[in-house]
Amino acid sequence: MKIIVGRDLLLANSDQAVVNRKLFRQSKVVAINLISSPGSGKTTLMEKTAVMLADRLKIGVVVGDLYTERDAARIEKAGAAAVQINTEGLCHLTADMVYRALLEMPLAELDVLFIENVGNLVCPAAFDLGEQMKIAVLSVTEGIDKPSKYPSVFREAGVAVINKEDLLPYTDFDLDTCLAELKEINDQLKIFITSARSGHGLDEWCSWLESLAGAQ
Repeated sequence: MKIIVGRDLLLANSDQAVVNRKLFRQSKVVAINLISSPGSGKTTLMEKTAVMLADRLKIGVVVGDLYTERDAARIEKAGAAAVQINTEGLCHLTADMVYRALLEMPLAELDVLFIENVGNLVCPAAFDLGEQMKIAVLSVTEGIDKPSKYPSVFREAGVAVINKEDLLPYTDFDLDTCLAELKEINDQLKIFITSARSGHGLDEWCSWLESLAGAQ
């Protein structure tokens, strides 16, 4: 019975994801589902991205979190449109949650919409939100075993961001080993190595986002 219920929930979510995807296409906005563990630095990455692309792209962020509106406030301060979703304990966003947030978002004015999922590498990988692609964010402070422990999200993702590069000298993170494991899981994965704090790799990241938006 639990398997049937789970299947029904995924089917209902998939139906709503189709609606979301159509809305994104009509609005000509690139929708990206951003997935990571808690503390990977994805909110800081969104802040820096919004600032760096302020005069080139219009960015919006749907911010998923268990509680509080702090991340949305940070995103808005950086100059991007933001709508907060509080899941109140649910470990992932659903397509319906995102749709309701889109009703408050100036979607037609945006070039790129980031859906910053709840910090979790398991559940979010299974739920289609209607996005154009998933991006997985991994920080060097988490250790190199995340791709092998949670391969689904990296298999589903089109891009991986290895963040907090500036902290490499203070960890035992083996970058070459991590890169090899990521490619073994998904040999089509595009990988960026960044530090949202120092700015390392952000020019390349932002240029890629511009080209992605320009292709719409």
